[in-house]
Order: sequence, then structure tokens, then C-alpha cells
Amino acid sequence: MKMAHTCVRVKDLDASLDFYKKAFAFEESRRRDFPENKFTLVYLTLPGDDYELELTYNYDSEGYDLGNGYGHIAISTDDLEGLHKSHEEAKFNITPLKNLPGVPPSYYFIVDPDGYKIEVIRNK
Repeated sequence: MKMAHTCVRVKDLDASLDFYKKAFAFEESRRRDFPENKFTLVYLTLPGDDYELELTYNYDSEGYDLGNGYGHIAISTDDLEGLHKSHEEAKFNITPLKNLPGVPPSYYFIVDPDGYKIEVIRNK
């Protein structure tokens, strides 16, 4: 077995696609439209990775209540400081670099158009 994809529900498909492509260079790997059922599924992958992020767009949704649970996806990078700086310059909603007790800064969070938090971590 292996992980296949993670789904996030989005209220504005174009805004979400723009964010994930600009922030992380995601590429659209496939799309499935179901107009008769009023939803579209768009699958995104990072270059060189087959794990997919599924954006589910329900035509009639006004948005989603994310609740107070703390779930997130994580994306790793070899250049944490460089990516953080480019996200800051692009005016994305990000946190400062953070660290766990006793270790140097190794992660930060960026927020997508729907309010989902994405953890950006240093490659191990």
C-alpha cells in the first residue's frame, strides 16, 4: 500500500489553483468534471512526485467551516529560508520561521485561500 492523495474542499477553484501553482509549483495532473452533479475534482502533483493533492470544488458551496481541529498537510523543501523569503515577498499569509524546543528553525506555515494551513518543513 501507499498513500494516494489528500483532499481539500475549495470554494474558489481558480484562486486555489493559482495559489498552489504559485506558492509551490504544483502542476495539474488530471481533472474530472461532473457538471450534472455540480462538482469538479482537480488533482495536483509536485514535479517528480506522484502523490496528489485533490481540490474538490462543489459548485454551490459558499465555503466550509474548518472547525477548531488542527489538521494540515506538509510540504518539504531543501531551501526552507529561500522559500519562506519568496512567500513573504509574494505577500502570502505566512508565519515566521519556527522551531521545536532545542533545535534551530525548521518549519513555518502558509495559509491557502480557504484558510487551510500548510506546514512547510526542511527536508530531512
